[in-house]
Amino acid sequence: MDSICSALAYARLKQSLGIPDVIAARAGNINARIDFILKKFAVEPPVFLSDVAPRVADVMQTEVVSVHADSSAYDALQIIAGKELRGLPVIDGDNHCLGLLSAFKLSHHLFPSREQAGGARQIVASLAAIVETFGGTVIAGQLSREPVDQVLMVAAMSLDTFSERMRRHEARRIILFVGDREDIQRRAIASGVQAIVLTGGLTVLESVLRAAGEAGVAVISSPHDTATTVLLARGGVRAGRMIEPFTSFSPDTALEIAREQAADSHSLVFPIINEKGFLAGIVTKSDFIKPIPRRLVLVDHNELSQAVSGADKVPILEILDHHRIGGFSSDSPILFWNNPVGSTCTLVALSFEQNGIPIPPDIAGLLMAGLISDTLNLTSPTATPTDKRILGILSGLARQDPAGLAEQIFAVGSPLLTMTAEDVIAADCKQYVDKGRRFTVSQIEELNFSHFADKQAGLVAGLEQHCHRAGLCFAALLVTDVNTQNSLLIASGEPEILQRINFPARDPHVWDLAGVVSRKKQLLPYILQCLT
Repeated sequence: MDSICSALAYARLKQSLGIPDVIAARAGNINARIDFILKKFAVEPPVFLSDVAPRVADVMQTEVVSVHADSSAYDALQIIAGKELRGLPVIDGDNHCLGLLSAFKLSHHLFPSREQAGGARQIVASLAAIVETFGGTVIAGQLSREPVDQVLMVAAMSLDTFSERMRRHEARRIILFVGDREDIQRRAIASGVQAIVLTGGLTVLESVLRAAGEAGVAVISSPHDTATTVLLARGGVRAGRMIEPFTSFSPDTALEIAREQAADSHSLVFPIINEKGFLAGIVTKSDFIKPIPRRLVLVDHNELSQAVSGADKVPILEILDHHRIGGFSSDSPILFWNNPVGSTCTLVALSFEQNGIPIPPDIAGLLMAGLISDTLNLTSPTATPTDKRILGILSGLARQDPAGLAEQIFAVGSPLLTMTAEDVIAADCKQYVDKGRRFTVSQIEELNFSHFADKQAGLVAGLEQHCHRAGLCFAALLVTDVNTQNSLLIASGEPEILQRINFPARDPHVWDLAGVVSRKKQLLPYILQCLT
């Protein structure tokens, strides 16, 4: 109750101070009593966050520049150059990522090594894509849109040498680039080449065009000279034919894991694929050093072992707490207010006072509930004069009688009756580390112990499982009777620790703790002494 109510109230204070993007969050479930208070004062529960560790979604680029698999390599290169990219994803019509197209891959295609230059004239592309790439105009014939093996041949030789070279290839695969050499044009048409590209915007004789039409040879005019036209023509290859394997991540991938995998990869761009298999974004290696857009304020705890998972991987700005200081350290100075009052809600109320911000009635009600719950309506030994003064102020603001509100809170939903043993242990469970040994202490409040006997065996078994599963040396549950101000202690763990508990024992795992109601001020110091 104290944690939930102080988180909601402190978030409201921050918002009142002009920090709109502050939200209250919780790391666990709410119980029946908390739910009652939230409904009573008409406040929504904090958002649930099981893990705040940085995710790929925190740094990925959502405005993705991509290229369709049917686009030409020339178009892809223009995008890369225009956007100053190192590569881009290649997608299909359904926005599924098929692979990556890198600037290196494109440049190697356009400018092959000397050893591979001999095969540079051969590409797989459609005639239509090739013509579109160099901005050609169709003079005669039809352009196929089916990608096939093509041979780009330049007629920069004598007719006899040209004829000899042409015989080395299948004629219907040849795209001939030639100027106004009529003899070469007619020989190519007679051989049945696929297309003739007239470079430099030169004209062609009508008789040559008729011959080309009769032979089914396409004739295209290029506005560029031969060298430029052939270079551009190589860009007609489909982008989908030049894709490379890729490493991808989901938006929920832990940033730490993604960073390690990216460091071992030669890729510079990593597609982000969502749960539906669609391209949701990209991450480049430089994105991994972006600051994480999430920071924490811890209330009612200061030990990272008690904090939400991933808290050690994001910046912590503030801590408001009234428990022992558990060895917390930070890389930079933070606001750390640790005050031995009975409730963190008291600290939040004092924060409103210090900032001169009036406490709204609904927030006053929440703060009352947290204070009453944590101090058992000021009867706990943890209660201080400050708690008493603040409770009086909150009572007037919320128009609630403390005794009446306390009765309502503790009358709601007995944890022993309404929760499983596992949920009872986890509901208000704090983990501690002392001299390298980890242990947990949970606490619930009951109006009496009438239901305890029926639940005892299940609670002992639940503690044993909790202890084993979490690798703890010791786990305890304090069941407190708010009326008699007495408690029962259930514990499981290493026998040498259990043997040191010298309270009156009901059985090997249960002890009577008369007058003990505070986990923080009474039980924890005793347990630390037993461990020592």
